Amino acid sequence: MTDEQWIKDILSTDDEDVKLSEKQIKIVEAAIQVFSEKGFSGASTSEIAKKAGVAEGTVFRHFKTKKELLLSIVTPTLAKIVAPFIAKDFVNSVFKDDYASFEDFLKVLIKNRFEFMKKRAPVIKIFLQEIAFHPEIKEEYIDALTTHVKVRVFQLVERFKDKNEIKEYPTETIIRFMTTTVVGFLIARFLILPNNEWDDDKEIEDTIELLLYGLKK
Repeated sequence: MTDEQWIKDILSTDDEDVKLSEKQIKIVEAAIQVFSEKGFSGASTSEIAKKAGVAEGTVFRHFKTKKELLLSIVTPTLAKIVAPFIAKDFVNSVFKDDYASFEDFLKVLIKNRFEFMKKRAPVIKIFLQEIAFHPEIKEEYIDALTTHVKVRVFQLVERFKDKNEIKEYPTETIIRFMTTTVVGFLIARFLILPNNEWDDDKEIEDTIELLLYGLKK
C-alpha cells in the first residue's frame, strides 16, 4: 500500500474514496510521524509543517487547531483500528460460527490483528498516547467496543465454554484474559520493542499456547 493510499484509508470513515489534496496528505502524514514520536503535547504545528514541506499557515487552513488535526487522524480510525473488532472485514473474517475449536479461533484472531497492527502501528501509538487526555476519543472507543464487539466475542466464548474447551471462568473474565494477552503481545512487538529480533510465528504460537494452557508446566 502506498503512503498516499494508507493516509486515505486512515481518514476514510466509509467505503467511498476520500478526495485529499496533495498538501493535506503531506500534513496528515507528517502529523502521524510527529504525534507518534513526541505525543500531542510535545508536538508543534511548526514542526509538522516543516516535515510536510508546507508553511505553518497552510496547516491551519486545512485544520483550525492542532487538536482538530489530531482528531482528524484518530477519530475516523476508531472503526478500523482502535476498536479493531468493528471493521466489517475483521468481523466477517474472524467472528464466524464454524470454528472447529477454540484454538482455531485464536489463530485467526491473533494473525488477523497482527497483520492489521503491522500496517498501522504509528496511528495506534498515537491513540494509546492520547486516549487518557481526550475524553471524546475515550467515549467513542468505549461506545464502539460495547456496540460492535462485546456481543460477538461473548457469544463465541460461551459456545466454547459449552463445548468444555474453556474453563468455567466468568465469560467477561475470559475476554479480559484474551484481550490483555493479545494486545500486550502486539504492543510489545510493534510499539515498545519493534527492533528486537522477533520470531513472529513462534511468538504467535506461544501466545496461543498461553491462552489455551496457562503457565503451568
